[in-house]
Amino acid sequence: MFKIPFLDLPPLRAAAGTVRLPGSKSISNRVLLLAGLSEGQTLVHDLLDSDDTAVMLASLKVLGCQLEQVPGGPLKVTGIGGRLVNKDAQLFLGNAGTAMRPLTAALALLAATQGGAFELAGVARMHERPIGDLVDALRELGCEIACLGSEGYPPLRLSGPSRLRLAEPVRVRGDVSSQFLTALLLALPLVATQDVVIEVVGELISKPYVHITLELLKRFGIEVRADGWQRFTIPAGSRYRSPGEVHVEGDASSASYFVALGAIAAAETPIRIEGVGSASLQGDVRFVEAAQAMGAEVRAEANALEVKRGAWPLKALDLDCNHIPDAAMTLAVMALYADGPSTLRNIASWRVKETDRIAAMATELRKLGASVEEGPDWLRVHPLRAWKPASIHTYDDHRVAMCFSLAAFNGLVTDSAVPVRILEPHCVAKTFPDYFETLFEVVTARPEDIPVLTIDGPTASGKGTLADEVAHELGYVILDSGMLYRATGLAAHRAGLDLDDGAAVAAIVPAMDLHFRKGRVTLGEEDITDALRAEAAGLMASQVAAHPQVRSALNQLQLDFRRVPGLVADGRDMGSTVFPDAPLKVFLTASAATRAERRYKQLISKGISASMEGLRADLEARDARDKGRSASPLKPAQDAQSLDNSAQTIEESRDLVLAWWAERRPF
Repeated sequence: MFKIPFLDLPPLRAAAGTVRLPGSKSISNRVLLLAGLSEGQTLVHDLLDSDDTAVMLASLKVLGCQLEQVPGGPLKVTGIGGRLVNKDAQLFLGNAGTAMRPLTAALALLAATQGGAFELAGVARMHERPIGDLVDALRELGCEIACLGSEGYPPLRLSGPSRLRLAEPVRVRGDVSSQFLTALLLALPLVATQDVVIEVVGELISKPYVHITLELLKRFGIEVRADGWQRFTIPAGSRYRSPGEVHVEGDASSASYFVALGAIAAAETPIRIEGVGSASLQGDVRFVEAAQAMGAEVRAEANALEVKRGAWPLKALDLDCNHIPDAAMTLAVMALYADGPSTLRNIASWRVKETDRIAAMATELRKLGASVEEGPDWLRVHPLRAWKPASIHTYDDHRVAMCFSLAAFNGLVTDSAVPVRILEPHCVAKTFPDYFETLFEVVTARPEDIPVLTIDGPTASGKGTLADEVAHELGYVILDSGMLYRATGLAAHRAGLDLDDGAAVAAIVPAMDLHFRKGRVTLGEEDITDALRAEAAGLMASQVAAHPQVRSALNQLQLDFRRVPGLVADGRDMGSTVFPDAPLKVFLTASAATRAERRYKQLISKGISASMEGLRADLEARDARDKGRSASPLKPAQDAQSLDNSAQTIEESRDLVLAWWAERRPF
């Protein structure tokens, strides 16, 4: 997951490949709570690993549930059987509505019947998200609930015992958030000594999420009787029983970004999305219908979707989005690629989500240059032809970040393609921690649109460490060109090749799956860093480097490292020869004395004896050889930025390079 302050997306051009979705957030947290409240053990397969599930798991553990992660397998949850183990707890629930609302209802009812005191709090935004309608319904039942800040909002104190009034119907509003009804449906079986009736006041929004709740309740032994969407009856004697195993579907809301990706950019080969399909419980899978209305071609299987572009530009639509409240946000960005204005209606629930999503989407779309109109429960977006580079504020809202990644395909509708910056991209951890990594695996861009930053310099100047630091800050791919010949020699040796057979060695180069990060090198899944540093690897590198075919293949491999979202390449001729069009070329130097001292400390720390004078002499001799060789001699590119780091810390060098980089960006 990217843990960086911003992520720059270059103009993207096409998409193809397969995406495996993470587990559904809505299903994951419902299943966790049901398993935690049940009798017996439940094996939960394909659970979403995210911020929201993390706070639910932490809460269940505090409440006395036993959690055991089976290595490489499911999570084993041993429930409390509806009996409080810990009757006094403070729970921090972040910004997870799927944890705050149902835990409020469950703990309020358990405290009322068994006694207890619980405080539930979250981040600042959670304390701005209304919960008053749920609190009012629980208070009418007889629960003791105090709002510790503003009335109707978290943080909350739940206490008991108190006398419950179950004979009269429990009334709850349904026109603000379906999570209030879901919370009651999940909690009331804990106290159903008689039939308990829930009546919904007003038009129920987000009905598909209530459908998920009802289906999961069945799996845990609760058959709710539903009279339309207005009246629900929890049968007397209801009791949670573990079904033994539960498999969590892929997240249909997360699928929307890749369905949209296929509609926009999969012109030839479709995007295949695994984890949801025609058999999905989740209402957001109906986003497919909206995408089809805009022109997407979709083939659905029980647990997979294949999507490619149909109509282009996309077709404008006017849609009541009550059935796909979360996924509908994706349509707002798709509308930029349409043939006319698109209107999204019945989206009032956006106002009370992680942020005011109607206002947020309108504001950020306008940054790109779009004409946008908004109302209390609607949004109208006009297509965009003249795009502006923009820094997208994400409001700590995962869906805003993921939606606006689709704006990077603006080069498909304009000759003046522009990059898009996503601020605080790590907010996607709420539901899809590896979203951007997954996206980058299936999208492509023109090489000239992918930014490259090169760092060249003599041996022991610190260019590898600096390249690692800069790449980490930008979220870019890294290339340590100095390790390529060693890796090639090692790979060829392991393949049993004759290292004197240049054609055979060159043939394996394109298939080498090399990755560099934080000073380590991996080949496939294996960390080969230590093997590359061995003397034998150096000898093999010299042997294969003698072949013109190998040098040519490795030159192409270096060019192939130019991948989305960008590249930091270090070596001796990255800026002067391999990437002459790089917008920033740094030539890093340090005095021979400084470099010898650094190398001396490095060797001593590893228990290797060394002579400072000998190291300095070796470095000076190597500098002379590198500068005087006929092939790619060590010299700065004509437009390189020189940096002598003799008196600098790595942090100072990194920050200076990042400042130079920022000067060259359009944001």
